[in-house]
Amino acid sequence: MPIRQMKDSSEQHLVIKTHLQNTMNQSQKQPKTAQNGKGPPHQELQNSKPHNQTSPPTKNRGRRRGRGGRKSDQNDVFMRPSSRPCTVAHKPVNQVCDLVGSNANGAVGNGRSLCATEMGFPTSSKSLSFAPRPGYGQVGTKCIVKANHFFAELPDKDLNQYDVTITPEVASRTVNRAIMAELVRLYKESDLGMRLPAYDGRKSLYTAGELPFVWKEFKIKLVDELDGINGPKVREYKVVIKFAARANMHHLGQFLAGKRADAPQEALQILDIVLRELSTKRYCPIGRSFFSPSIRTPQRLGDGLESWCGFYQSIRPTQMGLSLNIDMASAAFIEPLPVIEFVAQLLGKDVLSRTLSDSDRVKIKKALRGVKVEVTHRGTVRRKYRVSGLTSQPTRELVFPVDDNSTMKSVVEYFQEMYGFTIQHTHLPCLQVGNQKKANYLPMEACKIVEGQRYTKRLNERQITALLKVTCQRPRDRENDILQTVQQNAYDQDLYAKEFGIKISEKLASVEARILPAPWLKYHENGKEKDCLPQVGQWNMMNKKMINGMTVSRWACINFSRSVQESVARGFCNELAQMCQVSGMEFNPEPVIPIHNARPDQVEKALKHVYHSSMSKTKGKELELLLAILPDNNGSLYGDLKRICETDLGIISQCCLTKHVFKISKQYLANVSLKINVKMGGRNTVLLDAISCRIPLVSDIPTIIFGADVTHPENGEDSSPSIAAVVASQDWPEVTKYAGLVCAQAHRQELIQDLYKTWHDPVRGTVSGGMIRDLLISFRKATGQKPLRIIFYRDGVSEGQFYQVLLYELDAIRKACASLEPNYQPPVTFIIVQKRHHTRLFANNHRDRSSTDRSGNILPGTVVDSKICHPTEFDFYLCSHAGIQGTSRPAHYHVLWDENNFTADGIQSLTNNLCYTYARCTRSVSVVPPAYYAHLAAFRARFYMEPDMQENGSTDGSGHTSTKSTRAVGESGVRPLPALKENVKRVMFYC
Repeated sequence: MPIRQMKDSSEQHLVIKTHLQNTMNQSQKQPKTAQNGKGPPHQELQNSKPHNQTSPPTKNRGRRRGRGGRKSDQNDVFMRPSSRPCTVAHKPVNQVCDLVGSNANGAVGNGRSLCATEMGFPTSSKSLSFAPRPGYGQVGTKCIVKANHFFAELPDKDLNQYDVTITPEVASRTVNRAIMAELVRLYKESDLGMRLPAYDGRKSLYTAGELPFVWKEFKIKLVDELDGINGPKVREYKVVIKFAARANMHHLGQFLAGKRADAPQEALQILDIVLRELSTKRYCPIGRSFFSPSIRTPQRLGDGLESWCGFYQSIRPTQMGLSLNIDMASAAFIEPLPVIEFVAQLLGKDVLSRTLSDSDRVKIKKALRGVKVEVTHRGTVRRKYRVSGLTSQPTRELVFPVDDNSTMKSVVEYFQEMYGFTIQHTHLPCLQVGNQKKANYLPMEACKIVEGQRYTKRLNERQITALLKVTCQRPRDRENDILQTVQQNAYDQDLYAKEFGIKISEKLASVEARILPAPWLKYHENGKEKDCLPQVGQWNMMNKKMINGMTVSRWACINFSRSVQESVARGFCNELAQMCQVSGMEFNPEPVIPIHNARPDQVEKALKHVYHSSMSKTKGKELELLLAILPDNNGSLYGDLKRICETDLGIISQCCLTKHVFKISKQYLANVSLKINVKMGGRNTVLLDAISCRIPLVSDIPTIIFGADVTHPENGEDSSPSIAAVVASQDWPEVTKYAGLVCAQAHRQELIQDLYKTWHDPVRGTVSGGMIRDLLISFRKATGQKPLRIIFYRDGVSEGQFYQVLLYELDAIRKACASLEPNYQPPVTFIIVQKRHHTRLFANNHRDRSSTDRSGNILPGTVVDSKICHPTEFDFYLCSHAGIQGTSRPAHYHVLWDENNFTADGIQSLTNNLCYTYARCTRSVSVVPPAYYAHLAAFRARFYMEPDMQENGSTDGSGHTSTKSTRAVGESGVRPLPALKENVKRVMFYC
């Protein structure tokens, strides 16, 4: 990201700091955890004794830190002395930019140093080095798992890079590849000196060994079969190949051996391109994956789409050396149907006998614009065109000029005379192909969709369900398919792999793993079961009561579902109220006002009616909870309801679908009661170790855990903003409750812009704000303590953006802290959480029931930090959940920055244990909850955005003038989201 986009700050403090003084580090050296899953975990804390599973968990809870504390409503008193003493004195950190005593990578002490002035940007991101691995984890039961990584032997040849310039310039990689393939065919044995180059489809060509020249120009002729209206055109291209660089394979070898910290990206990229070359020619390449109808028979998804199977392939540097990561993939393609058949499927009706409506035409135009079709009315001549639009008139009315004298001819006559082709369905419009200036018409019945076109628009729910059925594979089947793919690709026969001297193993990597024990969970003392040890990633609420059950005295219900009668709605509300009581809440069985029936298109009117009626009934006391019964297919109703409740009225709401109201299941009601309790500000369960103050580092001193995520608009949405969300724990030592904030930012911007910001106020001068600052203040208000340690889980960042995101966001965290108090710089651990990767872990023996869960997946708690992980950096794979269907995807955690000096066991156990504290269900989840919550909050905030078509003062469908679009556009050019109401902000409204 260009530095000029970053907001400058009036503050001059340096952002970088050396490591904490030894006094603090000593306090953080925790004894090795003796967790083995046999009883409540015990550490050398007071006089805890080991327990076996039958004995109840220890009652010796350690010194309990109370909650609450003095409320502070003024930011400037954030740092007054705490109302409660801390276990460890916090020493301010020297804000010194100490590169003098740094080691070769620019790191200070054992740690990592960022050095910069003001904005915290080193002159080059290379001066920043990520946290090195502090050793390997030891906790847990050791086992062996298999990973879909295949060892790749490094070539011992010199690899060379050449720059390619093609004139006239071509945008399409496919055309570029065709040009280069023709060049290799013509000149391989002569000018290219028998070399077989690999080409990236853009500007670079790679060879094993040098070409016989440093610079050479070639002329290549190619037939362009697409969009040449008057027949295929032969185009001539000038191709200049020029030596650029030699790839340093020695550097790559040293990096893989852990002797160098910086990855030679160029060498990795060359090897990746070489191994993709053959598959690119054989299959349909999309991103890093390859698809083909020959891999497995395509399955219909409906509406003219089908799913193609394929495989993902990528070279990765790992501790075992170079690895080829192969995984199965599926994608939606447009079915290669005759266009009329495609249109019939798309509209779901017979189009041959009836005329099309305007809305039908719009739908067809949207679906076919940009799609390639081939003509079928010319025998063996299969010319291809790209669809640019649809005619507004039917074919029988279309005429066009055939010469310069404006002699007009009808399309029907032209096709009859020119091709002897009689158009049957003249009531249908024609496809427009070519450019808009010189429109060319093709009758639908003379066109067929070209095979192999990826569908990039949004799938509907039916299509998603059908696609998931295809992609959902049991681990054993997926493993077999991966092995089969590797065999079919026959890398040992691959001419390019041979040319470059790359050898690929055909065996899955065998990796040492450990299964971390599940943590003990604490429930309320009043329940029959006060403590609980989850089994294989799950447990239930039977005989348990929420540890902090909230009270709901004033609630109301709106029924938006026509099919739900009032008596049924009343019965459902009674059952839900009872379940909340059984689970440990105090829930008034009677609503404030009778259940209100409303139409889905009157959502705002209905909500305001219920809000005001309740207020008048309770003499001005606010409604605490709104239950809403929604139709199963409710369109925009859910989003509108959430937007109005959370940004306009300040009501906490819980929506329930009609199907659950009719078929009341205890499990469903129990899950809804868990959601209601946290939305009201309660806690369902906490880690026993948290209450006993036995979580390494986190229990030592007040610690705040952040989760952050950015969600981007779907493909095809070119202007919608991206939404950033940050959540932060608001309780300590429990670390279970998270407050969340959201903001809109520039389209597809990954760096979170509003973490820290300053602006000029005419009265107060320079004012500081932003999401980090607000959440730190709110932690102080909630606990009476200032956070002395920060753990920041950042979701959704690709490897290519690690440097950028760490530089920008760590700097924002620093500034937010310093704006609250001079020298306030709590140590930060910054962890990237990745779910969108292609590493899969399989049981070593699928028949061994003791090493898999019921779905055949590896057991929850399985952690891997060796062999397939980064050669030098601090990362690990953790499968923290039990599989339900398909193959479990472990989360990949990459610790980029660590001033808290976590051990491998420390961060792995903390992350795994947190996965058992997710508030919405009694299962461990696949991603650490703060990151999960941030994702939910960002997803929720999408509903707060107003549609683009709404102009100021337009109506919103319910007859009310909309005020949504009147908010001014901020300096970033993005209209800010409506603000959350204060009572909503404080609780987990996004759950």
